[in-house]
Amino acid sequence: MSNSITRRLPLLLLLSLLIALVAYLSWPSVKTTKQQKPRVIAVKTAVIGQSEFKDVVQALGTARANEQVLITSKYSDLVEEISFDDGQQVKKGEVLVRLNRQEEVAKVRELEANLAESVAQLNRFQDLLKKKATSKSELDQQDAQTKAISAQLMSARTKLNDLTIKAPFDGVLGFREISVGAYIDSGDVITSLDDLSVIKVDFTVPERFLPTIAVGQKITATNVAYQQQVFTGKIATVDSRIDPQTRTLKIRAKIPNPELKLRPGMLLNISIERHTDMVLQVPESAVIPIEDEHFVFVVNDNKAQRKSIRIGRRLPGRVEVLAGLEENEAVVIEGALKLREGTQVSVLEDKL
Repeated sequence: MSNSITRRLPLLLLLSLLIALVAYLSWPSVKTTKQQKPRVIAVKTAVIGQSEFKDVVQALGTARANEQVLITSKYSDLVEEISFDDGQQVKKGEVLVRLNRQEEVAKVRELEANLAESVAQLNRFQDLLKKKATSKSELDQQDAQTKAISAQLMSARTKLNDLTIKAPFDGVLGFREISVGAYIDSGDVITSLDDLSVIKVDFTVPERFLPTIAVGQKITATNVAYQQQVFTGKIATVDSRIDPQTRTLKIRAKIPNPELKLRPGMLLNISIERHTDMVLQVPESAVIPIEDEHFVFVVNDNKAQRKSIRIGRRLPGRVEVLAGLEENEAVVIEGALKLREGTQVSVLEDKL
């Protein structure tokens, strides 16, 4: 009997050690499990409400001057005088360039003298006709000659005026392309002139927007050169035709430019406000898309509750909510991807 116990003693000792080892390893785990607290997720929320939703159409357009022209000469001659500098602002009627006018001045004076003599001769013929000392045909002949000289004088004066080149409207001049003493041909470019007080911009929108586009409608424009500034204008013209190739509608807007910041050729980002509604909106970051559905998490009693919503139109950073949420609910806008239904949450900050 004692020998049997002696033989089994090592086995009993080994078994006792295994039981003790298992108990030792299990005891801390059980203790830790009992002491573990529920997991709390830190989130940020926003209280949602009704706000303006502007239905906006976006387009791209190129800026154009209100009026623009290349200043040229009607006649070929030597440049006698230049009265402007590059980039100068001028008023309508200001003299820009004078060409050599000596020959035309002399011709005008000659014709003025001839006309004065012809008129005096016509008056004598009229007196003689009253006295029946001349014939009606001679009077008519003198009258025709006087009218011909008058027409020649008018033509000479017109050419003389054309040799003095003036600004056709208020605006800003471009670079000067000629010098004093240069011989220019008719049609040669002297400079450019742009009326920048108003900027025109042409752009197109899809034909489906035609019913909501009207003359006088407000537009806004931005450009990369002035990223912090928004320029405001109005639609001036809506084209009478739809482009059959692109199915788009051409629109022209005018933007006041009193500070001359906008320049022809600029690329402008155009926004047309079609109408404004008061709707329930949530930040785009709060919406979780799953297949064809959309969800948000709201916070009730510091616990996350998942709600299915139906969304509508979108704006950058905002989404219209058609159903599934009520006004003044606190929606999770940061940390929503870590949440599950019933998760304990800690709200760090409320954003409006």
